[in-house]
Parts: sequence; structure tokens; C-alpha cells
Amino acid sequence: MREPLSVDLDQPPGPLCSAQTYFFDSDAPTLAAFARATAGDAATPREKAVRLYYAVRDRIRYDPAFCNLSREQFRASAVLAEGRGYCIPKALLLATLARAQGIPAALGLADVRNHLSTPEMLEGMDTDRFFHGYTVMHLQGKWLKVSPAFNLSMCERFRVLPLEWDGRQDALLHPYDALDRRHMEYLADHGVVWDLPYERVIATLWARFPGYMARLAQGEGGRFQPSRAAPATADPAPFFPPGGS
Repeated sequence: MREPLSVDLDQPPGPLCSAQTYFFDSDAPTLAAFARATAGDAATPREKAVRLYYAVRDRIRYDPAFCNLSREQFRASAVLAEGRGYCIPKALLLATLARAQGIPAALGLADVRNHLSTPEMLEGMDTDRFFHGYTVMHLQGKWLKVSPAFNLSMCERFRVLPLEWDGRQDALLHPYDALDRRHMEYLADHGVVWDLPYERVIATLWARFPGYMARLAQGEGGRFQPSRAAPATADPAPFFPPGGS
């Protein structure tokens, strides 16, 4: 099933990749101010993009135990205000900050396997296959993929190599950690979207991680608002199936 919000990376960016939307709220005053302050005196879009990347990577803490699940929590300005989130909200935030600085950007979705998942995470999620988000930006005439998920302090704690980026090539999660152990494996790419397909994302989380989502709906971790986040009893929306869309 082709996602109606899809972006064709074989084509130059259209106006939708610079648009303000409910989720990509690049016109939010606090977000726009953060983007300006972070970009600072950067002279080129590439330099601005790199500064924004490191700000989101390290100043927005990766926290898989805190799930942004309601519509309000998925807005980029809300992710910025919270100061933490998992990979999809962090990637959406980086794309929105890029748009606020005039850089066309979008959100990529994929399946990854984390070979270094903690026992607690594996028990809580019942899988080592995770639904992942990354950022796509158009710089110097080409689309680049970058993942701002893991902050530096977390990488140091778990001996994972921090993901560096120079704005000239893709920077997706490392396949090996600092001890040369297998780390992150990309299993399937679900494509790139110019706006968040919220219902499909939430439906995918329910389909992939029903036990975890049910615990969140009961108030165990995160700030889940089931009335606003497609509870499991709702008519199922199309979801991103494992292995591709």
C-alpha cells in the first residue's frame, strides 16, 4: 500500500517538504526561536543542518520508555518542550527545525533490529524488531538520510559509537558498536513522508507491540491518552507491516 503522503527521493523537493503542518509546526514561536538560535551564524544550509542535527541528537534525550503517542505529543514543538522522546518524534523534530530554517525535509520510517537491546526492553516489547524513524533533508542538490535518535551520553553509557554527521552524506545508525559487536540492522524501509501519517503509525504500534501499548493505555509509562491515540478496540487503520509497505 502506497502512503499518500509519500516523498519521491528521486525527485527534487516539492513545496510540501517545506510546509507547516499540525505535526511539522515550524511556525511555533518556541520552535522557530530554537532553530534560529541553534543555526546561529551558520553561513550555509548544510552548516545549519549539521548544527540542528547535533542539537536534536544531544539536547533531546532518547527515552524509549517515554512514548509520545497522542496527537498533541507528536507535534514537533511538543517534542522540543518535553526534551525527550524516541526515534520517530526526534526525527520529526529535526525535520521541522530544518524546515524552519528553509531546508526541505521529511520523515523516513523503517524497521530495524537492535542486537544490543536490553533484557528489559526485549521483555517489554516482546521483540527485537523495532519501528524506527529517521530524518531526510535536501542539501546541496541531493536528499540525505540522518538519524538523530541516540544522544551522546547514552552512547557513552552503552558503548555505542555516536553517530556523527557532516551534512554531506547519509548517517544512519551504526551496524556495530564501539566493541565491534553487532548493533543496528535495517530490515525494511517504509519510505519517506512529508507529514506524519499519525493513524498508520499508531496502528502499527498497536499491531507490532500490543502488550506494550496496552500497558501504556493503562497508564504504565509515558503519557498515553487512549481516547486520542487509536485504542486497540477501534476499527483498525492500515499499518506498516513487517517487511515493507
